[in-house]
Amino acid sequence: MPLSREQVAQRIAQELQDGFYVNLGIGPWPLEGEEDPDLINAGKETVTAVTGASFFDSATSFGMIRGGHIDFAVLGAMEVSAQGDLANWMIPGKMVKGMGGAMDLAIGAKRVFVAMEHATKEGKPKILERCTLPITGRKCVHHIVSDLAYIDVTPEGLLLREVAPGVTPEQVQKVTEPRLRISPELREMRI
Repeated sequence: MPLSREQVAQRIAQELQDGFYVNLGIGPWPLEGEEDPDLINAGKETVTAVTGASFFDSATSFGMIRGGHIDFAVLGAMEVSAQGDLANWMIPGKMVKGMGGAMDLAIGAKRVFVAMEHATKEGKPKILERCTLPITGRKCVHHIVSDLAYIDVTPEGLLLREVAPGVTPEQVQKVTEPRLRISPELREMRI
């Protein structure tokens, strides 16, 4: 059974270590009339901060990212290639407000996790041999955690490490364009 977005986030959270500097984004959209124009996400949309969140100005943020101080970044993706290329900022022909810090995070973080649905709404793979959408960063993705699987991007190809409860490696391969290597320690995801 596919994982929910919250379960994907819970699985990725298991990889965090004390003392890590992590970019996770901030909170949900504010209620109408409670928007703070100074509190925006990378897509320039107003957001709220969840309990325990912290944030700072853009100059400090980019200094942290470009200075190599971010241990771990979690990014969404529209596509990921077998080589770890990331496409997550634009669909040609659609209006975008800007790419935010996506390129900086993709290249500047020490480890990049992608959190995503494994396939499109039409059931087509989003993990491809080569991305078809504009590239955010080349060879920058280290791990993909989808609603179906946990996959490592390695020099030898994509390594299937974990599957969601009730999901088989064959089901994951069916919606993954590149050939997956199966880890000898393949296990079910623990949330």
